[in-house]
Amino acid sequence: MSNATPITIAIDGYSSTGKSTIARSLAQHFGYVYIDTGAMYRAVSLYFLRNNIDLHDEKAVGEALEEITLEFKIIDGQQIIHLNEEAVEKYIRDQKINSVVSPVAKISAVRRQMVAQQRAMSKGKSVVMDGRDIGTVVFPDADLKFFMTSDIDVRVKRRFDELESKGVETTLREVEKNLLERDRIDSTRADSPLKQAEDAMMIDNTKLTREEQVEIMISMVEKYNK
Repeated sequence: MSNATPITIAIDGYSSTGKSTIARSLAQHFGYVYIDTGAMYRAVSLYFLRNNIDLHDEKAVGEALEEITLEFKIIDGQQIIHLNEEAVEKYIRDQKINSVVSPVAKISAVRRQMVAQQRAMSKGKSVVMDGRDIGTVVFPDADLKFFMTSDIDVRVKRRFDELESKGVETTLREVEKNLLERDRIDSTRADSPLKQAEDAMMIDNTKLTREEQVEIMISMVEKYNK
């Protein structure tokens, strides 16, 4: 399905609410571009970890950002994030990145650069973008906005199952601790905190299947396009 006039769809929400999966499905349904902002922050976090960048050293962070090039490429039908020409998808989803991505994402210099890149990637295209501040900061004038939430127990189980499927050893308690800490950092940071945009539709997917969530959003997009 094509759209003559570009449309921007913003999906925000807490960690492990399935934002990326839903956003990807929605974009695929309509033939829109999907931009995984979480992967961008994770790739930056990976670079910082690999290069031992002190997150409290503004000069070091600024210099590191100048050395980072991010690009999404389609490989075997999948959109894969590349960090300085290296496909890093398999490295950015482990617990080390989970523990540092929120502290990295709260750095103003990082956010400014990522927001600029996200806007550039979206120019002139119909896009679905998910993250923490898409509907409030990146695209405050987005055509449609959704905010996803879910009970913490459900989120913990989803993340635990995801990590287990990738062979990552952890415990439910460790996952819960990590998610709650990320919630705290994301919601209280001074720059672009996680919050629901006033004009966003909230979707509590605690008891919804992925298909049900996608259908709700498809219905809203179709209604908007009429």
